[in-house]
Amino acid sequence: MDPWLWLALFILVAYTIEAVTGFGSIVIALSLGAILLPIPALLPVLVPLNILMSGYLSVRHRRHIHWPTLLRLILPLMAVGTLAGYLVRPVISASILQVLFGILIIWFAGRELWRMANKHVPRAHPAGLTRGLMLGAGVTHGLFASGGPLLVYALAGTTLDKARFRATLIAVWFALNSMLTVIFLLDGSLVAAAPRLVLYIPLLVVGVLLGEWLHQRVNEQRFRQLVFVMLLVTGVALLV
Repeated sequence: MDPWLWLALFILVAYTIEAVTGFGSIVIALSLGAILLPIPALLPVLVPLNILMSGYLSVRHRRHIHWPTLLRLILPLMAVGTLAGYLVRPVISASILQVLFGILIIWFAGRELWRMANKHVPRAHPAGLTRGLMLGAGVTHGLFASGGPLLVYALAGTTLDKARFRATLIAVWFALNSMLTVIFLLDGSLVAAAPRLVLYIPLLVVGVLLGEWLHQRVNEQRFRQLVFVMLLVTGVALLV
């Protein structure tokens, strides 16, 4: 079976999960897709696709975005890191990228499962460590378009309420993925990916509608646990 058809299924699953839980469309689609396809081939498809959802949600929740945190802290550091990650990616082999991404996914999923099991309350990091983690989150975003795990860790213990935290993160992904999409347009990879990208757009809509329907009918905590277990297994598969 054509791996790009499998990617269509993974995109549907990823956006369904994001509609239920509020996180992870690129992380989930990329972690599953990277088992079958090289990461550099996936990013020009998955990143522009994410703009549609993050752009819509950014407009919808714009009143909750905490602009000082977004513009003065997160975006300057993550934008620099994203450019660095993009520039470094061509010199790293696809197999090494897969291993690095697998390690990131295992750390992220394992940490979240541990937090759930122990009801861990996050504590704020020292300012210098927070900025270093944000720069690192930018690098992972440039490499894998998956800066979320490190950024959420960097913002541990934040004073932002849940609505402001979520809206601010959505605005981060919209801004950084828009930047990456422009870069993909300039380097030609977006043009090559455009036919597939257009075919996958309806799956985003179906996934969101299905996720909204499931959101009212599933236990979100249990559902999140299942998602993290799936990611943990997927991370191990990427290493193997």
